[in-house]
Amino acid sequence: MRSRIPGILGIAYPILQGGMIWVSDAGLAAAVSEAGGLGVIGAGGMPPETVEEEINKARRLTSKPFGVNIPILSPFAEGVFETSARLGVPVLTTSAGNPMTFTARAKEAGMKVVHVVSNVRMARKAQDAGVDVIVAEGYEAGGHNGFDELTTMALVPQVVDAVEVPVVAAGGIADARGMVAAFALGAEGVQLGTRFLASTDSPAHPRYKELILSAGDCATVITGRAFGPVRVLRNKLAEMILQAEREGMPPEKVQEMIGSGRSIKACLEGDLDEGSFMSGQVAGMIRELKSAREIIQELVEGYRRIAAEL
Repeated sequence: MRSRIPGILGIAYPILQGGMIWVSDAGLAAAVSEAGGLGVIGAGGMPPETVEEEINKARRLTSKPFGVNIPILSPFAEGVFETSARLGVPVLTTSAGNPMTFTARAKEAGMKVVHVVSNVRMARKAQDAGVDVIVAEGYEAGGHNGFDELTTMALVPQVVDAVEVPVVAAGGIADARGMVAAFALGAEGVQLGTRFLASTDSPAHPRYKELILSAGDCATVITGRAFGPVRVLRNKLAEMILQAEREGMPPEKVQEMIGSGRSIKACLEGDLDEGSFMSGQVAGMIRELKSAREIIQELVEGYRRIAAEL
């Protein structure tokens, strides 16, 4: 398994955990880091003081490197960055915005920077900004997606050809088969979100996890194509949004109809009708809750076995 990423990020295996709002807490991040991957605290929606609590908790749970993910367009982004830099978080992962925003200051603070992209133009921009690692995330991924609808299979090799920094593949990866495929495309690592969400270390509501375990291959849909594509599991809310979009409701009215707090209703309250249950298409592959350690061990051992067979 040839990869520059373990050396750059100080981890054992080139396996990253995605930054998922209200799910990627200190407990999950620490569990992933303890197992040899890069655990990430998802700071989207969290004020700086909450992020500080999570960082301190992660430090009590692991002595290994972990990261904080900042959606750059978040209203808390600046405060969360300053908190993360002040507390010496070793890795900053950024998404949903211009990578120039924090990269230079993060590197001055001694942080490694990972940036998530959904097309080649964004990848080149991230490299120019000086990031250390680029995550190329395909449209199969759960949660917020790119407008270009590029799939992982098409996106990753084009990004690999366009940049010199190491590339991590994300979207559509839940097991060792996906990891082998990612490396065959030129990636040097993988990022998993939904698989770690459906783990025993995840704080997601039990009903959220059960939705994933019972999902089929067509269980997810894309909502908000006109103003911000989001891949979610089908439920009453998702169907309501899709119907409004089919009927031509203006994007601003759709957003108004959705309102706020839908992720909290899903992640923390398990509201099956009114929550927004973000999930990747790999939900249809997941049938059992496992610990973060078991997931990483199976990825590494399975990768070696499949690569040898090939």
